[in-house]
Amino acid sequence: YSMNATVEQLAPVEQQATTSWVVAALYQFKEVQNSLDLQQRLLDLVKTINLCGTLIVADEGINGTVAGDREAIDVIHQFLLNEGFQDMEYKESQSDEKPFRKMKIKHKKEIVTLGVEVKPRDLVGHYLDPKEWNDLIARDDVILVDTRNDYEYKAGTFKGAIDPKTETFREFPEYVKENLEQHKDKKIAMFCTGGIRCEKSTSLLLQEGFTEVYHLKGGILKYLEETPAEESMWEGECFVFDGRTAVTHGVEEGENIKCHACGWPLLPTEVELTSYEHGVSCVHCIEKTTEKQKAGFRMRQSQIAAAKRKRL
Repeated sequence: YSMNATVEQLAPVEQQATTSWVVAALYQFKEVQNSLDLQQRLLDLVKTINLCGTLIVADEGINGTVAGDREAIDVIHQFLLNEGFQDMEYKESQSDEKPFRKMKIKHKKEIVTLGVEVKPRDLVGHYLDPKEWNDLIARDDVILVDTRNDYEYKAGTFKGAIDPKTETFREFPEYVKENLEQHKDKKIAMFCTGGIRCEKSTSLLLQEGFTEVYHLKGGILKYLEETPAEESMWEGECFVFDGRTAVTHGVEEGENIKCHACGWPLLPTEVELTSYEHGVSCVHCIEKTTEKQKAGFRMRQSQIAAAKRKRL
């Protein structure tokens, strides 16, 4: 068994109808003695409850977003607490629609893939709550870095934040080397969706000799939940990896929708463009795919529509 491989298993649970979905985003860096065994026990558990989403298990901890009815979320939450994940970064929101198609339990080498060895439990930046965060990023001697991917930045970000233009988190160490190396004496503030990337990015910077490194505790989701819109430094919406596409203040569902061909978030005005065809193309990807690929996407969309009609 290679630890670099992703072991992914689906839990074949028959989903019942749920009127309102509770969405729980969670993570914790914690040494797991037997992560494969934990994966198996989670698989056994989720077969018995009404849950969808993804959980990633590794020797370094757990990470994921799951959705279900109130009872199912309480069961999985209590299970993880009993497993010793008592210091989870944990937050809930609501979704009217089922936000994920299936329930997946993945086993990976890292719970968030940076590709560089860091020590997020030992070397950690300064955590800031939303109020402290506002005070810090309003200063002009702070470099504010969005550690998320380019398409997430496009949906929304903090005022004055730098876009590293990364397609994956694996590219972040290279960005640091090329763009931040000369600023080791400056205050560096970083943020991400739920906080997990920043556990690793702050650890990386401290390892590289940076001294003043800050991150937003609980990430953008916590900030949007706790910060009134009139006090907010956030602009736009926060991209999320579920059926809602993006959320805004109060963690309410936003206006962005996702292009199912390329994954980029789209504003209502971009959906009106002729380049947009549901599940086939949008302004960001229409030039990047061949006619043959588009024909394949159209076929996929017609199959999805047929499957939905059958369920109805």
